[in-house]
Parts: sequence; structure tokens; C-alpha cells
Amino acid sequence: MRIAILDDYQNVARSFADWDKLDAEITVFTEHIPNPDDVVAALAGYDVVVAMRERTRFSADVLRRLPDLKLLVSTGQRNAAIDVTAANEQGIVVSGTGYIPHPTAEHTWALILAAARHIPEEERAVRDGGWQRTVGMSLHGKTLGLIGLGRLGSTVAGIGTAFGMHPIAWSQNLTDERAAEHGVQAVSREELLRTADVVSIHLVLSERTRGLLGADELALMKPGALLVNTSRGPIIDESALIDAVTEGRIRAALDVYDTEPLPADHPIRQAPNTVLTPHIGYVADDVYRVFFQDAVEDIAAFAAGEPVRVMSPPK
Repeated sequence: MRIAILDDYQNVARSFADWDKLDAEITVFTEHIPNPDDVVAALAGYDVVVAMRERTRFSADVLRRLPDLKLLVSTGQRNAAIDVTAANEQGIVVSGTGYIPHPTAEHTWALILAAARHIPEEERAVRDGGWQRTVGMSLHGKTLGLIGLGRLGSTVAGIGTAFGMHPIAWSQNLTDERAAEHGVQAVSREELLRTADVVSIHLVLSERTRGLLGADELALMKPGALLVNTSRGPIIDESALIDAVTEGRIRAALDVYDTEPLPADHPIRQAPNTVLTPHIGYVADDVYRVFFQDAVEDIAAFAAGEPVRVMSPPK
């Protein structure tokens, strides 16, 4: 069996699970392969591919050109970058893994605190010999607006309450009763954007949520409000966001982008009023342990003729 592990940027996948239990030849790809033709060329002859989240896209065309592929493992429980229907039509099994949400919630607060107290700027100033360049924003008594109140959003809400913030939330299907279960007030999207001091996004990317926050929505936000995105980049209109932070109307703390890895010359790298991290919300030891131990189990079960955690096509 030949196994390819994709997009292991830190080259750590082998250290988080016992891959030796598999009778296999394993190749780790530490560099992202963005071009579909190059993906096909690199993966020719592999029986199993382990894909990290949605870093590499497996379209119907790519899958058709990988005749040796029998099992595609995706870390996590869903992967919008894999055409599961096309995979099934070609007899390719797609399996997922478990997932732990709390590291992303923790990273959301790392971004909020870093932006609120200007930590990146002040840290650089200290190293450069400077001292006290900014005035931070206290969170106590401020309004925390959550776009999405699932597992992640509700966890972020609880932490906000501990900071003395007032949490409000909106999503397409959120009810007053569901919000109240988490000590959160359900409001309209417009009210949330107009009143929140911090707006944090916790939605799955879909056709309903793509471009959810465009220029008109960003214009509703309070001057100087902070927009945080640890979900998916395309939920926000990227060009509208760059305009808003460049003009100083709002601030942003981002972990996700339209194109990942973020191109070296991307304008958002130079945008003011931003704190940027490289999609590391889920990049934590306990998450990787679940991802890769489950991936090994997926492969062993498939080899034994009893696949587990098999993904179904989206409805």
C-alpha cells in the first residue's frame, strides 16, 4: 500500500500517530500543491491519500485522473474541497476523522485579545527599543456579536461572558430559545453589526454564507469595531474588508483567507488595522493527535475490508 500525506506544513503527522502499524510506504508532502495537474502528477500510483482539512481540492476531474486511488481520508468530519459524489462514483471511499472544537475557540480569543490590546504592535515596539505606543480597548462591558452559535460560537460566547461582555448572536436559523440556552440574546443581523464592539464569525462556508458580509454589511459596523474570522475566508468579501480596514473604519483579526496559503504579495499582508495568523485555529497538539490517529485507524479498517467514518455526499 502506498500512502500520501498532504499539506503537512510542519512535517509532524508521523509524530502524532503510530503509522508503523500499517504495512505501507508513506510519503509526506510538506509543501502545498495548488495546481490540479500537479496534484494528479504527484499522487499518481498512490492507493491512499490523507488530506489535511480543505487545503487541497479534489474535484471530479482530479479524482478521475487518479485511477489507483482507493481511499481518501480527510481530517475532520466534513470537507467542502472533496467531491464525495464523484469519489463514490469511481469507487473511492472517503473517510473522515474526529474533531475537537475548543482550540479554535481558544484561538478566537487569542486574536480578540491581541487586537484589543494591540499586542503585535507593542511586542515589536519593545523588541525595537520602544515603549507604550497604543491605547488598548477594555472588553468588560462591551458587546460581543456572534455570527453563528453552534459548538464554536457558544464556546466563544461563554468566554466572553467570563470577560464581562454582553453576548448577542445571529444566524439564519437561530431561535430565541436556542440563544437563551447559552445565555445569549438573539438579534437580527443588522442589529448585531450596528451594536457589537467585537463581531466573531462561526459559520460553515456554504452557498448561503459565501459573501455574507460585503461592503454594505461592513458599513453597518460601529467605527473602530473589531471583526474576527476563524471560520472561512470567503464568508467575508475580501476586497470590501481590505477597503474597510485601510480606511480605518473597522479593525480585523483574521485566521482564514480566500486563498491559502496566503500569497506573498497579497494586499492583506500590508493592510493596516489588522492582526493576521496563518489558519492555525485548529493547529494544536490534541487536534492533530485525533486527526492522525483516526486517519491510521481509517486506513487499517479499509485494508481489513471494513471502512469506518465513511463520508456521505452532502444533501
